[in-house]
Formats: sequence, structure tokens, C-alpha cells
Amino acid sequence: MATLEQIETTLWASADKLRGHLDAAEYKHVVLGLVFLKYISDAFQVRYDALADEEANDAGVDPEDRDEYTAEGVFWVPQDARWAALKAKSKDPSIGTRIDEAMLALERENPSLKDVLPKGFARPTLDKRRLGEIVDLISDVGFGGTKGGVDVLGKVYEYFLQRFASAEGKLGGEFYTPEAVVRLLVEMLAPDKGRIYDPCCGSGGMFVQSERFVEAHGGRLGDVSVYGQESNPTTWKLAKMNLAIRGIEADLGSQAADTFHRDLHPDLRADYILANPPFNISDWGAARLADDRRWTYGTPPASNANYAWVQHMLYHLAPNGVAGFVLANGSLSTMANGEGEIRKALVEQNLVDCIVSLPTQLFYTTQIPVTLWFLAKNKAGGKGLGGAALRDRRDEVLFIDARGLGEMTSRTNRTLTDADRARITQAYHAWRGDAAPGSEAYADVAGFCRAAPLAEVREHGHVLTPGRYVGTEAAAESDEPFEEAVARLAAEVRGHLDASAVLDAAVRKALTSVGA
Repeated sequence: MATLEQIETTLWASADKLRGHLDAAEYKHVVLGLVFLKYISDAFQVRYDALADEEANDAGVDPEDRDEYTAEGVFWVPQDARWAALKAKSKDPSIGTRIDEAMLALERENPSLKDVLPKGFARPTLDKRRLGEIVDLISDVGFGGTKGGVDVLGKVYEYFLQRFASAEGKLGGEFYTPEAVVRLLVEMLAPDKGRIYDPCCGSGGMFVQSERFVEAHGGRLGDVSVYGQESNPTTWKLAKMNLAIRGIEADLGSQAADTFHRDLHPDLRADYILANPPFNISDWGAARLADDRRWTYGTPPASNANYAWVQHMLYHLAPNGVAGFVLANGSLSTMANGEGEIRKALVEQNLVDCIVSLPTQLFYTTQIPVTLWFLAKNKAGGKGLGGAALRDRRDEVLFIDARGLGEMTSRTNRTLTDADRARITQAYHAWRGDAAPGSEAYADVAGFCRAAPLAEVREHGHVLTPGRYVGTEAAAESDEPFEEAVARLAAEVRGHLDASAVLDAAVRKALTSVGA
């Protein structure tokens, strides 16, 4: 049985065959569409086999009864749309048309998939021989009609989202936030039950990781209610498929829509908000929203939507809710166009809980440094991870400088390791008062984290750059006696001077030899 890594590598190599015929933005939908179709069919097959067994045991169950599937939350797959039927025609020139018809049939039979699935597999620009090869490959890697095989498909789908984001560069960031960043946000917010909201949800990664967190901590799929919105229609479809492939029910609205100008969840008050808003957008239509009720802490400037996103999220946060999101570093210190006054109001209203500076090169979209913001509507206490009573954090802000963490995964990209995330998360939860039993109590660490009093933040003009507060890492102490250290350093300096003199003489000799 092939490993997950081998399956991913093999499928990606096959998908890459289309690179010469389609750009990344196009062949992404070809490959992800096929993986999704295979998932739908495999999940159906798992249920079909179970029903067939019941029929064999004289239970009187018809495995072709549509209601037997929908009652269990399984998509109904018509016969011509089942993977076996497509596999049988993989080498037929009509394979593209057959896949398009399968997608349409799935949408027709399953209303939640209406207008979501990719089409265009029959277009002349798509090489049908290579398309058939990918169908065969997806068939042969051993997903199988089992629950475990379906889970593998979900992981493959996520892997492909990541790889396509990397391949597309800047455009890829419109639908994908690096997993390490999403996991850090989720582990710090620790959503266990309630309503989760992402106003710019991309392909839905925040929701996937939140559900994983709930399950990892003893909860059940469905303990959280998922709400989201996405303005890009293509990305909205990716999110719908990504969540469907994992059995996550979510309200993403009936279609893609601009969050600022057509809020699809106007009455939502979420317990947790996780988001990675687009950085520093200037064409967000501020003029049409000058007196919007969401601008409680000041009207955001027309030239930058950062503080519009912040206030939109606060507007949708429940009285005891917490929000964690990504912003460009400039939002920590800018004083332009009233942004400094908005940030001051957020601090003075005791809404800013924690600020985390991240290392560079985490994102495919940009090399500019970014920061995680954590806002809390109730810093006076409440319940945290596992129902623990939180300490009163009013008049205090936790600053974490994680710029020195992470490891390079390629020449241009970095990730946060499990140990990195654990260190950041532990500091935050220890400070909040809901760290895991047996964990160390919170303590400031020079150069890494510090709980700064609000009075000090005022002294810094409400600038929230962690480096201003955490100080520098203490130098490691040495057991070497002072006199010996001075003698050693003096010898090293003399050695460098001697080497310099030798080099100087060699250069002069070389110049003389050429008559210079």
C-alpha cells in the first residue's frame, strides 16, 4: 500500500503533465475537480457496500435507494457519475464530456453542490489523453472504497491546495493560507464549541483546522457551527468542495459576495473569528461605507482596508468572543489617516489581547513581515480551553516576538515547526490562565514574550510592535574568568592583524609585479 506522501507525489507529478497545456490557475481546477469527484464516489461506495451487505443479510435494504444516502449525509451519485463508469472510459476521446456530465449530474442530485463543481473538461485546449491518464492514476493509487481511503483523499486535496498556491505565487495566496499559520491561530484560540466565522475564508483552511482541533480534544464534528464568506467566486467554490470533502457543514452563503458591501451574515455574533484578510487593499469602496455602523472605533481610511477588516470582525464578535487574524506589520504602528486613533481606541477599550510578530517568508504571496492579532471582547475572565476560568487580563497586553523562529522548507519559504507553535501557544495560554495541567506558569522571557501594562503601551503612543516591549534575549553567561577572556580576545585580534598584514604585503607585491 502506497504511503500518503507517495500518493501525493505521484499525483502531483501527473498533474504537472498539464503544465505545458494550461497555467496553474486552470489545471488546479482540473485536478482538484477530479480528486473531489473521486472522493464523492468513494464515500458513496462505502455506504453502498454497507447497504449491499445488509441486503445480503435479508434486511430488505435497497442499495440504490437515494434516501439511504442522504439520511447519512452522503452525497447521492448517479450511476453514470460513479468513478467506475468514468474509469472504464478513461481512454475514450469523450472522457472530458463524460466528466462534465458527471459534475452536472452531481449538482442536479445534490442541491448543496449547485454551481460549485468545475466544468469545462471537454474544452478543446485540454489534452484528453493526459486527462485520461490522470483519471487512471487517481484510480490506481489505492484510495479504495474505505473510510480510511476517503480520509486520504481529504489530505490529498489539502496537499494540492498548498502546491497550487506555491505554483501560482502571489495569486495563490488569494485562496490558501499556509497550514502552519492556520494551525497556530487555531491552537491559540482553541475553539471547542460554538460559532466560528471567517469573513474572507479563501478555500476554508481555517474551518478544517478548527474541526481537527475539536476532534483532537475529544469533541465531535459538528460541535462548532461554521460561517464564512468569500468574494472570489472561484475560491468560494474551492471552499465549498474543501469542506464537503471533509463532511463539514458550513454556511458560506448562497454565492460569493463582497464582505464589506454585502455582508451575508449581518446578525451573526461569533464565538471565534479566524481570518487572513488581504493585506493593505486600497480599492475597497470606502466612499460607499462612510457612515457604516461597523466603524465603532473610527472610520477606516479609503487608502487601506486593514482597520475596516478589524472593525468588521469586532462587530461580528459575541460578548465573550475572541478573534485571531493576520495583518501586515504596518498596522501595528501606522499613524496615517486616522489609523493610529482607531488602534488607540482598541487598546483603551481593552480589546487587544495579544500580538505575535511572525518570521518572514511564511507566505507564498508576500515576503513582507506579518503579525497575528488576538482581540477579546471580555478580558475580565470567562472560560478558556477545556472550560478553565481565565484570569483578568484587563489593562495588560501580551506581546510575543516570534521572528527568530521557524525553519526554511525551500530557498524562498519558511514554516513554523511543531515546537515553535507549542512555544508560542504555551506562552499565550499560560498568560490567559488556561494552560494544560502541569504546564509552567507564565513568566516574561526577555526577547520573546512580555505582558506589558496598558500604561506602558500609552507611553509608546499605542504602537503595538512586540520588539518595543519584549527587550532583547539575555546573553548566555560564560564560566570563563574575566582575565582569561580578555587575553583570549586580545590574541584573536592580534591574529587577525597579523593575517591582515600578510595579505596587505601580498597585494602590494602583486601590484608591483604588474607595474602598478
